[in-house]
Amino acid sequence: MQLHTCFVGVFFLQDQDKEYVGFATLPNQVHRKTVKKGFTFTIMVAGVSGLGKSTLINTLFLTDLYKDRKVPNAQEQINQTVNIVKHTISIEEKGIKLRLTIIDTPGFGDAVDNTESWKPIEDYIDQQFEQYFRDESGLNRRNIQDNRVHCCLYFISPFGHGLRPLDVACMKALQEKVNIVPVVAKADSLTQAEVYRKKMKIREEIKQYGINIYQFPECDSDEDEDFKNQDQILKDSIPFAVIGSNVQVESEGHKFRGRVYPWGLVEVENPAHSDFLLLRNMLMRTHMQDLKDVTGETHYENYRAQCIQNMTRMVVQKRKRRSLIEQSEADFPLPLAAGDTETERLIFEKDEEVRFSYRLILLSLDAATQTPASAYVQPRDACTSLKPSQMRCCVQEHFSRSHWLITSSEARVTLLLQLTTFIPLVLLMSFRTAH
Repeated sequence: MQLHTCFVGVFFLQDQDKEYVGFATLPNQVHRKTVKKGFTFTIMVAGVSGLGKSTLINTLFLTDLYKDRKVPNAQEQINQTVNIVKHTISIEEKGIKLRLTIIDTPGFGDAVDNTESWKPIEDYIDQQFEQYFRDESGLNRRNIQDNRVHCCLYFISPFGHGLRPLDVACMKALQEKVNIVPVVAKADSLTQAEVYRKKMKIREEIKQYGINIYQFPECDSDEDEDFKNQDQILKDSIPFAVIGSNVQVESEGHKFRGRVYPWGLVEVENPAHSDFLLLRNMLMRTHMQDLKDVTGETHYENYRAQCIQNMTRMVVQKRKRRSLIEQSEADFPLPLAAGDTETERLIFEKDEEVRFSYRLILLSLDAATQTPASAYVQPRDACTSLKPSQMRCCVQEHFSRSHWLITSSEARVTLLLQLTTFIPLVLLMSFRTAH
């Protein structure tokens, strides 16, 4: 009885294997390949100095990226310009490797005149797009290193009434190039009611000025309710009001990152105190891949399409220029355009002299031989379409056929004088045409 049951089980498994193709293991194959290759993610932090950008980055990734940083003095801050500082670290968690790149922008917004102070940031993002476009168009496409900026944390001052003009101008300049995530820095300097009013004011101004920030993707209909609720909480938390701290505080036997004030303690990871946990979960756990997808499929594709359009326009202009040059060689000479140089103007005057001398020679031959020149060469009205080399050949042919008809010695002398004036001009024009 047991043997019979065993055989039935074997036959049942064989029947299942016949119906099982095996492509259901594709996600596992992709997972093994991507885990072996590792992941990359690039974050840019932008905002005026003193808002805690470095502290927040260290708090986000539990590291110290700025241990060797030198704080500039007052005189250095006056002369300081916007710099681009790049930090790259490798993080491994549960066997998953991540190459994290942090782009800092010290000096932004610190000058008295901040006109186009965001230009170095914009240029850096374009340079990374250009480098990726070159690598993608090259031969070695298997080992492309992605240094494109996937997310820009833009820090907004908690003081004041909403966005400053510099904030509006900078975000509008970067909105089509990178995913902008607005962050209200030093939220512990505001009460909960002030944080709420600050967020509402910033949202209104973002909508008023038409600033495109990162938009969270809509949830699918088959997602569970918990995921939908978390996604809605993220959307309602924009801009994130955060607190950063590199110091561990101990209270009632519990250690945490926070700040100690005379009126109490502030916990960085406490949702009642700040949106730090929401921001970290959004960047690392839930929306990192979407940030990379939007960068590649939207921002980079827009840059790539613009590059291809510019290259196509250059090719078309080059073809038109070549066509005009060929047409000018066929219908030489063409009238000068208003923007031609002095050299071209002198060449055009020499062309007119050659044409005038050519007409004089034909008239002299007509008078000396009593034979119209049109009987030997092209009509004089058609001579304007001849090149200098063609003029020379035409005159030589006409002179060789008609010189024996010249009976008057005076006519011969006149003709020779005109030829001595004409031949150097023809040689000059022939030399210019050859070169």
